[in-house]
Amino acid sequence: MTKSSVQGLSKSSLNIVDNEVDMLSKLPDDILLNIVERLDIADATRTTILSRRWKQIPAILSKVVIMVGSFQPKHEGRKLTSDDILQANTAMLEATRGILERRAGNPYSIHLLRMEFYLGDESIFIGQTVANTIATQKVASVEFIILTKLRNVFTNNELLTYGSQFMSFFDSCPVTFGGLARLTLENLRLGESGFPKIFSICKQLEFLRLYHCDMGIESLLEVEHPQLSELVIACSRIIKRIDLKWVPKLIVLKVNVFRSQDDPFCLGYAPLLQTVSIINTGFSWHKMLKLSELLGKTAISNLHLNFKSEKIWVKPEGRRQLLPVFHKLRRVNLYNIFEGCDLTWIMFILQGAPSLKELCIVVRDHLCEMVTGEQRKLYAFSEEKDKGVEWEPSASDFKHRNLAEVRIFGRFLAYDNIVRFVRNVMEAAVSLEGIKLYKSLVCQNCKQTVQKWTLKEKVSLTHKLNVGMLSSAVRIQFPNLEHVATWSTYCS
Repeated sequence: MTKSSVQGLSKSSLNIVDNEVDMLSKLPDDILLNIVERLDIADATRTTILSRRWKQIPAILSKVVIMVGSFQPKHEGRKLTSDDILQANTAMLEATRGILERRAGNPYSIHLLRMEFYLGDESIFIGQTVANTIATQKVASVEFIILTKLRNVFTNNELLTYGSQFMSFFDSCPVTFGGLARLTLENLRLGESGFPKIFSICKQLEFLRLYHCDMGIESLLEVEHPQLSELVIACSRIIKRIDLKWVPKLIVLKVNVFRSQDDPFCLGYAPLLQTVSIINTGFSWHKMLKLSELLGKTAISNLHLNFKSEKIWVKPEGRRQLLPVFHKLRRVNLYNIFEGCDLTWIMFILQGAPSLKELCIVVRDHLCEMVTGEQRKLYAFSEEKDKGVEWEPSASDFKHRNLAEVRIFGRFLAYDNIVRFVRNVMEAAVSLEGIKLYKSLVCQNCKQTVQKWTLKEKVSLTHKLNVGMLSSAVRIQFPNLEHVATWSTYCS
């Protein structure tokens, strides 16, 4: 059952006349809970007027999600004002108190308590309410998503103001932050002691996402935490480096946009690291990253690299250098490689990762994100986007024994580079079962029409891939993009 259908079900149920038979109320408790937990918190609260039984449902929910967006005015195209944000935060505080205080004394535990709200004077009261809940009830996991009034454009002084405001909130609610399992912060500039203090108090933290958070220009973010399993650093452009000194339970590391001329992160003790994702727009001064040095002594199983249709910033390396960090690698996703790029360099990953099972490649010039024309001259964009990625095979008879599936998105009929790369993979991957070829990806901002493969295109491309090749059992498929819900989730 989808969220929209459940909401429709809830709204229609509100019209039930008291004398009529409420069939929904005859459902078992677990089904009723499942329905209500899928609703927006405002709709879930409205269900309490249906009957005495429904009135008790919010007090026994195992999943309590209260998002400030549920209380914001819905005005299409109009930006939120400070008054809108204040009213939404205040309404959320009232809802939080109403829902959590109503649960006091009942035996039902909360599996997940997720709160999204704006940083403000109301934050402290929200934090104190959650602290009371943690102290009096069984709460398995608590998550805070803390937003700022300014989301995209801000000054250094505003970052400092938000940072100071957050630390005041943090210092006022040590019990709450000490019980957090997940935390998302944005647009904060903290002092040198800020992040060490957060890591020290938030002892239960398993997930941390920092969006545009730092300690100043050319700052070093040091991470030491016994429980942290997923770390996401997004758009922290002025952090010089992330030093993961001691993270024994870290499994997932995601770094989105770095501006340092050095390696974006340094791995100390991270023995369980499995997934590494790096997104960056490469400028001419960015160094070529050597994955063997960047990943250190880890042995990851998933690698995701997004080049944002600009410079390729990974240096091809030999099998001997890569095998220590790639010998467990099972899945590789390479996003937004610029159109026209010679893809031969990608073969170095296959040679260094003998256990690789899946490979997904997206080749496109994503014009709605790229800087084009005269504007490129104002920035240090590299016009030689594939300089330094030349690669020579270590053995002409190289064979890969485990690669089973390859998915490629691109304009195959326009660029022979893609066809040549697919042929190289077909020759090298002796256990390859199938290749799925998709037309170039589009997004909502691009506003391009999603086109289907024609029979003529399929025949032509199949011929190009197979001509001169020995008999192959590889199945070539041409799925349509409409069968892919979103390319990011499909390839992630």
